[in-house]
Amino acid sequence: MNKILILGAGLSTNTLIDYLLKNAIEFDWQITLADINEEVAKQKINGHEKGKAIAFDIADDEKCTKIITENDVVISMLPAFMHKIIALKCIEKKKPMLTASYASDEIKELNEKAIEAGIPIYMELGLDPGIDHMSAMKVINRIKDAGDELTSFYSFTGGLVAPEYDNNPWNYKFTWNPRNVVMAGNGVSQFIRNGRYKYIPYHRLFDRVLNRKILQYGDFEVYANRDSLKYRGIYDLKEIPSMFRGTIRRPGFSKAWNVFVRLGLTEDNYTIEDSENMTYRQFLNAFLRYEPNVPAEIKLQDYCPNAADPVVMEKLKWLGIFDERKIGLKNATPAQILQKLLEEKWSMDPTDKDMIVMQHEFKYMSDGREKMIVSAMAVIGKDQRETAMAITVGLPLAIATKLLIQGKIKHKGVVLPTEREMYEPILSELESFGITFEENEYLVG
Repeated sequence: MNKILILGAGLSTNTLIDYLLKNAIEFDWQITLADINEEVAKQKINGHEKGKAIAFDIADDEKCTKIITENDVVISMLPAFMHKIIALKCIEKKKPMLTASYASDEIKELNEKAIEAGIPIYMELGLDPGIDHMSAMKVINRIKDAGDELTSFYSFTGGLVAPEYDNNPWNYKFTWNPRNVVMAGNGVSQFIRNGRYKYIPYHRLFDRVLNRKILQYGDFEVYANRDSLKYRGIYDLKEIPSMFRGTIRRPGFSKAWNVFVRLGLTEDNYTIEDSENMTYRQFLNAFLRYEPNVPAEIKLQDYCPNAADPVVMEKLKWLGIFDERKIGLKNATPAQILQKLLEEKWSMDPTDKDMIVMQHEFKYMSDGREKMIVSAMAVIGKDQRETAMAITVGLPLAIATKLLIQGKIKHKGVVLPTEREMYEPILSELESFGITFEENEYLVG
């Protein structure tokens, strides 16, 4: 019997847990779900004969070591900053580890130790990162195998509300961690286009969007991710002239969001005095010039030209940023205040469904002619428990766990799912769950 330990029982674990429990009977697995909230873990195990739930606190070093020792495979669904602690224990106890999170520099530094311990630390086995890597490498390797030269790779992903539930002026609701949305893009975004390195500072990021139509879902816009350049190494495309990765939103989102960026409402490095007694209107006014006889709406339009757009102003008014309503959040940063306001208006309703959209665009030279492949995917969630986000994050991780236990993948060290041995079986099984890419090929010019 193989014993699988899942650390963390957050929203993105639902499909992962369901898949492993469903397969546990056939393959004789024992699934242990450990979370700081034992009741939440019990609810997700739901009395399954092959599952058990336990309380887990990463601060309890002795218990943490004990439960890792007792299991054969460890899946970490904990916050990203905790992964190194778990990885070090897995190395010490020679237990394979898998997670959907990015391979941070501090995790990559454990590569040699993991190799010496004879175990893999599988990273980036979710959606983005995860399915993006696997679906991209499938096409990249096909182009290379044909002897053709890849000249450009653009890739975009977005977590959105499904079209039939898209009922607010922003065309957006939280389908993932709200804080990550508020802080998205902070820093400098960098990519390469036609051999020229391009940099977009944060205060201009949302001015520079691409427009796309994706599948049958209509119009979208894309803003640049922070670092597209590192993916040249990940995809073995070090000499590629153009590489760009971005985040998908509906048209008009970026123009309105840029008002908050220009004002400084996404800053998270200082607190607002007396924030709990301040109203949202007072909060907004704190970032505008002092003219007590001029309405905040007018001052905002003077300071941020985007706010003079009636469509943008409608979004801002609907959100409640001009309301004389107390914030009620003590010692809060601007970003925390903004997040609180957004959570009140952008939260999913109980009957809402979410949607994941991903599109890759490959340009390459073949027999002296430039061609383009567009590969796109969309997944609609089933309900508020089995969301598109939970499905696309959890399934590839669960499938990889099965492949590992079955001995079909046998890596050592810190590993990403960019090799055929991994992405071919995972993508193949994902197709059985309806997670498929539609491909179209064109001549350029």
